[in-house]
Amino acid sequence: MKQRKTGTYERTTVGGEEVAAFIPAALPPRRPKLVIEGALGDRLRAAEQALVRLELAGEMVPSPDWFIYAFVRKEAVVSSQIEGTQTTLVDLLTFEAQSDAGPRSADVEEVCNYLDALRFARAQLADASGLPLSMRLLNETHARLMQGVRGADKHPGEVRRTLNWIGGSRPGNAAFVPPPPHALSELLSAFEKYIHTGDDLPPLVRTGLLHVQFETIHPYLDGNGRIGRLLVTVLLEHSKLLNKPLLYLSLFFKRHRSDYYGRLAAVRTNGDWEGWTDFFLDGVATIGDEAVNSARELFSLVTEDRSLALDYGGTSVAAVRLVELLPRHPVVSVAFAIKELGVSKPTAGRAIEVLEKAGILLETTGKKRDRSWVYQRYLDKLRVGTELETATNGATHR
Repeated sequence: MKQRKTGTYERTTVGGEEVAAFIPAALPPRRPKLVIEGALGDRLRAAEQALVRLELAGEMVPSPDWFIYAFVRKEAVVSSQIEGTQTTLVDLLTFEAQSDAGPRSADVEEVCNYLDALRFARAQLADASGLPLSMRLLNETHARLMQGVRGADKHPGEVRRTLNWIGGSRPGNAAFVPPPPHALSELLSAFEKYIHTGDDLPPLVRTGLLHVQFETIHPYLDGNGRIGRLLVTVLLEHSKLLNKPLLYLSLFFKRHRSDYYGRLAAVRTNGDWEGWTDFFLDGVATIGDEAVNSARELFSLVTEDRSLALDYGGTSVAAVRLVELLPRHPVVSVAFAIKELGVSKPTAGRAIEVLEKAGILLETTGKKRDRSWVYQRYLDKLRVGTELETATNGATHR
């Protein structure tokens, strides 16, 4: 393949050091154009079929909200972990279960902000009078992502007015220096135009290209990586590839972090859009199929445990009703059961006791007061891939 010219470098001086800031060419890739055929065509078909299966899985279960709730939280946790946030899925769900949790930890706050940001973006796009998919929408989403957390002093919701860099301790030894501020207006205008301009590339491929372009432009002082991955979720819905946010693609990027950053760098240095597209489509197919299997397993488990609660000696209406709540609230307390079931404290306590004796709930605190119980088997299946790593590799793309 002929190597493409992917952009230009602008020499500038920062802190007495001369650096080369990269200004990417507009999408789509040209000279040569990106052609989806052969092995890439096979990758595309596999990825598209995985999304069709995932969409069907989300529609066929009686309560799709279970999976939206679970999978969105999984994506939020993993996307934040890529940036060094030390919060697990269990940490997030435990916090959400506590009615008197008090102030959030900084790391849980970051994950909750991601959820708020995604919820806002999807609501805007679903509302006929809401913001369209645009930089204005991304700016508003970024403001919610960064509110009150690390980076909150770095102009949330505003395109940067200073140079930033990726990797290294300063621009002079950085792994990559994104475009200078004066170039951002034109670059982001072209980026936004490409979202809404048709070409002969399939929507899923375009989604992958837009993710790379956003990461390369790096329009904010902080939070670019999370917004870039959130953009993938939004684009999949915008392009009608999925009707619900069921694909947690950040898990694939986390598993293959070095390759992920390497593929991004290869696009910038030698125009290897084919390599990136192959990687991206592989991720969509892999995680799409895993999500389908996860949905089946979770639904099967809930169905089994519903029957277990119904058949258990001494069961109650409150206990059965509590089972129905567990997929959306897999960490529970007596206070939670009182509130959600609308029952007295003794009734709530007995409902939890029934599910504990039936082997559905597991008490995890070891306390006599302020205890909580987890839907352990459900969490064990859902939490795969959300555990914290002992070491971080790859450059930081916050």
